[in-house]
Amino acid sequence: MEVEVISKETIKPSSRTPNNLPHQQLSFLDQIQPPVYMPLVLFYPKVKGANFSKVQLCDKIKKSLSEALTLFYPLAGRVKGNLYIDCNDEGVHYMEAEAKCKLSEFLENPNPAELNKFLPYESDHPNELPIAVQGTFFDCGGLVIGVVMSHKVSDALSFVMFLKSWTAIARGDSNIVSPQFHSAKLFPPKALSGFDPTTGMVKEKIVIKRFVFEASAIASIREKYSTEDKNIEYPRPSRVEALSAFIWSRFMAATQPKEDPDKNYAIVHAVNLRTRMDPPIPDDYFGNFSRIAFSVPSRDTEDGFYGIIKPMRDAIKKVDVEFVKNLQQDDAHLKYIKESAARTKKGEVFSFAFTSLCRFPLYEADFGWGKPAWVTTANLTFKNLVSFFDTKSGDGIEAWIYLKEEDMAKLETDEELFVYRR
Repeated sequence: MEVEVISKETIKPSSRTPNNLPHQQLSFLDQIQPPVYMPLVLFYPKVKGANFSKVQLCDKIKKSLSEALTLFYPLAGRVKGNLYIDCNDEGVHYMEAEAKCKLSEFLENPNPAELNKFLPYESDHPNELPIAVQGTFFDCGGLVIGVVMSHKVSDALSFVMFLKSWTAIARGDSNIVSPQFHSAKLFPPKALSGFDPTTGMVKEKIVIKRFVFEASAIASIREKYSTEDKNIEYPRPSRVEALSAFIWSRFMAATQPKEDPDKNYAIVHAVNLRTRMDPPIPDDYFGNFSRIAFSVPSRDTEDGFYGIIKPMRDAIKKVDVEFVKNLQQDDAHLKYIKESAARTKKGEVFSFAFTSLCRFPLYEADFGWGKPAWVTTANLTFKNLVSFFDTKSGDGIEAWIYLKEEDMAKLETDEELFVYRR
């Protein structure tokens, strides 16, 4: 598929940022994030009977983006080092592109390797821009909006909050979510000497594949990892718990059949901290408010609940109020992640990470010409990573798996995985 960029411009906020808000300090949790862009790609078919011209679509995208930047004013600035955002209203890079095919042709059999063509920058192309946007128009009148947001300024929940506000402004909705920028007060920045935020990023060839699990397959997998123990509060694992356990077990069987006694094999889950603070903070707090939970599951047990699910739950439960207080008050966590990074580089820790955007309102992102037909991600420079997205119906899950080329080749031939995926 050929995608050609035909214009580039900078979208500035509709109103200038007040002089008393010159800088947005990065929090400690912002500082320790990897220097990457998080990508979201939204596909909009041409609405039957709608008479939006290409010029009208472009104007609506740019005008609403300009207004959204007044609320989310740091996004129109520039990230300076690993310290702060200069809220200088320089604006957001916006690119317009054309695709030489029909949107329906791409959606019939989407090629994950081509998704980055819809993005203004590669995910591993970090610069001072907090966010950038590309609108790609198809011959049929369909439109793809690709957005990248720097992980230095936002976690996935804040990214989606921005998207929700932006689309609401475009629709003319009066119910707009306004962000609160208090992250550096809650998690003061620290001196990070000796810490490498690029740990986990790789230069090897990473392959991305989409594995779709329908509702019936997910139900079967949940039963597979359930327990009959009446003392367990939730004997049936959640959809994400069950799929995490299943994908991890199939990956290990396919690529790590012999256990190395000198390694720790860990499962990593991203955990939202907003609900785990005292008092809890609302979702409109913008920035990075997430950390990771490490669990070390058993590889020997036939009992998937006690071997995998319970260790995952126990690790996530430890990310509690006391955990957050320690994050805020001392340097123990910084020391811990430095030591973990060193062990990972030495090969002592083998980790497999999961992050979930399930139940996020991604399919509500309506700019005024209808809801997206598909919302997805794109290539990242991390290996052994799984991102979960809801299918449009809401009852299935798309698992986007990032692996080294040789590992993906092994996983794709796993017979048990083949039974459940579509």
